[in-house]
Amino acid sequence: MQVTGAYLPGDSTAVLRVTEVPEPGIGQVVLRVMASTICGSDIRAIYREHLGTGAEAYQNVVVGHEPCGIVAATGPGCKEFTIGERAVVYHISGCGLCPECRRGYMISCTSPRRQAYGWQRDGGMAEYLLAEEKDLVRLPAELTYTDGAQVACGFGTAYEALCKVELSGRDSILVVGLGPVGLATAALARALGAHCIIGIDTVVERVELAKSLGACDEFVEVGDGAGTAVRSLTRDAGVTCAVDCSGSAAGRSLALDASAPRARIALVGEGGELVCRPSPQLMHGQKTVFGSWVTSTWRMQELLERLVDWRLHPGDFVTHRFPLDKVSEAYALMDSGRCGKVAIGFGEELNS
Repeated sequence: MQVTGAYLPGDSTAVLRVTEVPEPGIGQVVLRVMASTICGSDIRAIYREHLGTGAEAYQNVVVGHEPCGIVAATGPGCKEFTIGERAVVYHISGCGLCPECRRGYMISCTSPRRQAYGWQRDGGMAEYLLAEEKDLVRLPAELTYTDGAQVACGFGTAYEALCKVELSGRDSILVVGLGPVGLATAALARALGAHCIIGIDTVVERVELAKSLGACDEFVEVGDGAGTAVRSLTRDAGVTCAVDCSGSAAGRSLALDASAPRARIALVGEGGELVCRPSPQLMHGQKTVFGSWVTSTWRMQELLERLVDWRLHPGDFVTHRFPLDKVSEAYALMDSGRCGKVAIGFGEELNS
């Protein structure tokens, strides 16, 4: 049977091509995709032009590394998942044997056999997806497929960063950059009990969206006075945690300057530079900076379970949904930056 999949030529367009429904091999499943969301990494490194190298080297495959769906077929040797089960796909298929894979962090797999869905092997912007069973994480019945797609990358990435900084109810937090990952960070910070969540972004529409969603308690304006404004909201102490989702030198510098002594800071946004004066911005304040890249399979499973406990639905942060035949419009909107998360929906998930 033939189906349709989306590809990115690298000239700020998305195109559809006909492909075959895959057959599962040993240890593989075919997933009927129900929802697949668009990641900013796709825009940055694939959509505009093919800039990626190494882990980001696009190999002209079906795009989309945030898929969620139903197991439609299983190959020989599958041990855990059966036909009809709901699953999220961890978007890196690692070797399973290197130290990073054994820790569950297939994102950091050191093997040349490492492949990312939507980058080096077919991803989720198609009706069916061939996946390794070991890459699946079970989706609880209480969550929608769009919830699961959000966890596949954006919410999983945000949760990993918040776990690294050990955010709790004792903390105030500054979220720099209120795109989809920033919104996820703010939402999860609230679920984890942070008593003050402060947001900032250069894009007015993103700030307005964050306000409409109640994502943050306070907002500060971009500019030379941003650090002072953050301190004035925290009794002049500064925030105890900060997460930079902007990937910009200015945003990262603000995270350092607006944080309190002994603050914990996570860098999540891709690209850009980190420019700092180590003594005044880091050492004298005894601050800790974490680099954080995606998450692990076990932490993704933990997050899915916690979302049920918190009654938090990541799908609520999707602002636009498109059918697959409108994928070009979906990517163009995501590229504009004037939206929240954009999803491609299939079947009943399109209008959920």
